[in-house]
Amino acid sequence: MSAVRDIVATYRGPRAVVGRLLEQGQREDRALAFVMAACVLVFVSQWPKLARDAYLSGQELNPLLGGSLLGWVIIAPLALYLIAGLSHVVARLFGGKGTFYGARIALFWALLATSPLLLLHGLVAGFVGPGVQLTVVGTLWCAVFLWFWIAGLTTAERRGVA
Repeated sequence: MSAVRDIVATYRGPRAVVGRLLEQGQREDRALAFVMAACVLVFVSQWPKLARDAYLSGQELNPLLGGSLLGWVIIAPLALYLIAGLSHVVARLFGGKGTFYGARIALFWALLATSPLLLLHGLVAGFVGPGVQLTVVGTLWCAVFLWFWIAGLTTAERRGVA
């Protein structure tokens, strides 16, 4: 199934999608593609907010974009690998039978699948600015992200599928 169809399907049932991804076998290139695509989309979602900040403060936009690029495309994937590993270790303490790969897929897919909400959050941050609308969209993203991640992680840890 295509990534876009899987993203839509995730909103209906995240466990089924993560289970299907894990059944395709351990492919580290897939995990890397998920985390890099997600981080690039998070970077893109920051553009409207950064443009607004640059305009309101009189700063140059390019250094803000460069810092965001460094943070989201270079540093964040490394941090996400660490977070996925820690989540697997915690799951093992509670009887999880999965693998580090399953924990990576659960986290990376949750971030990629919630990227449409992140893009909406970026638009609201850029065009509306701080306020109740931004808080609502941010809270919605956080809730959906946690739902996808926890559902995917429990699926990966229960199945024990690489």
